[in-house]
Order: sequence, then structure tokens, then C-alpha cells
Amino acid sequence: MREILRLEDVSLVYQAENGEVTALENFSLTALEGEQVAIVGPSGCGKSTLLSIIAGLEPPTHGKVYLEGEQVRGVSEKIGYMLQKDNLLQWRTIRSNVLLGLEIRGMLTAENIAYAEDLLQTYGLWEFADKYPSQLSGGMRQRAALIRTLATQPKLLLLDEAFSALDYQTRLAVTDDVFEILKSVGKTAIIVTHDIPEGISMADRVVVVSGRPGRVKSIHKIELDASGGQLTTPLQRRANPRFTHYFNTIWKELDLNE
Repeated sequence: MREILRLEDVSLVYQAENGEVTALENFSLTALEGEQVAIVGPSGCGKSTLLSIIAGLEPPTHGKVYLEGEQVRGVSEKIGYMLQKDNLLQWRTIRSNVLLGLEIRGMLTAENIAYAEDLLQTYGLWEFADKYPSQLSGGMRQRAALIRTLATQPKLLLLDEAFSALDYQTRLAVTDDVFEILKSVGKTAIIVTHDIPEGISMADRVVVVSGRPGRVKSIHKIELDASGGQLTTPLQRRANPRFTHYFNTIWKELDLNE
């Protein structure tokens, strides 16, 4: 698999009222095509800041970010960003919301519209295409937000606590949905979450970040799929006996006293 993302010694220092604060320090990471990488760490360790740097919304103080071999120097159309809130516009239908990213980027071609509508059909939202966000459940709204992001066909998807606003039962169901979508379209994703089980269940690798300044403390390759490489869902992964091992290991590494 080819490399989609590379971070080389990324650091971010900003000025606060009481002096300089180092949010991230020498953060290096790669992500391959079709790979899902989860990032977990204590509050305030710079996880969301890291996504802003990858997205080109904020330049690093030191270090470089490369997307498909090209240095990121600003906002890139190759990157899709999905936040905690679905941010669907209440006065637009689901279909119209899904097409919004294409509309903003001047990409509203017949081919791209057909692709977006195919996503709605494939992932169970076509019958709700003419409904409004208020008429959908939280899980369906989040699925629509993901389809809106995927409609622009980004090379890299960034998910920043994308499921934390959902209730627990809905969250489990939506992570299964999102996992299936990401795997079926072969999308590379960086998933920031404070939920260790969520990260383990969705990721090919889990990156543990230290307390501020955020550094890569460890990287765990997650091997929870069935024998023969058959893909299992996040919910099925949670039932794997090795799941507890990964959780205990990562939990201990997040101990701020270490």
C-alpha cells in the first residue's frame, strides 16, 4: 500500500498570557492508503490541534506534513474533515446537504452528483434524501455528514471526536456503519477519540499520545480480524479476547504519572 500521509517532526508552539506553550513536539507519523489510524491521549495533549495542522488550517512551528508526497501548505481539497457535530443545515434536505461540499468547491458536476446519490443509496439514506435533518435520528444525521464529506472524494479523512455527541447505543451502531463505509471505499482516515475501545475497534493502528506537549508515546498494530483476513465489524472486534489486552495496555500507557 502506498503512503498517503507523512508527518515529520511536527511541533507547534503558541504564545499564551503566561508565556510560550508547546502543544506538540516532534510528532512523526505515517498513514497508508486505506488505513484507519486512531489517535488517543489525555485531554489537552494536542489531538485536535494535530488534525488542524494536517488539514492545513494551522501551520506547524517546526516540521512538515506531506499528503501523497506533496507538502501541505494550506487547506487542501484532498482532505475531508468531519467534526463532533454533524453541522447539517436545517433548511436544506439531506440530499442538498450531501451536495453542499461539492457546491462550495465548484464541483457540482453531473458525475459528482451521481456519485453522491450512489452513496446515499448504498448506505441506506436514499429514502430520506428529501427529508430534513430534524426528521432524522442522530445516527442517520452523522451518516449523512460522512457521506457529505466523502462526496468530494478526499484522499484523507479526518474524524475529530465524530461520534461523541451520540448516545452510547447509537454510537456503537454508527461506528459499525462508518467502519463499513471507510473500508468499502478504501478511504484513509485519522480518527481522534478519547474513547479507547472506540479507537481499538475501528483502527488498524492506535497511536498513544503523551500529555502536553503531545508526543508519540507508542503505536499499536491492531489485529482483531477473523482468521483468513476476513473483516469483522467494530462491535465484533470488541468481543475478541485480545481486545481486552489492547485496552489494558493502552490504558496503562495513558497514565499521566508515568
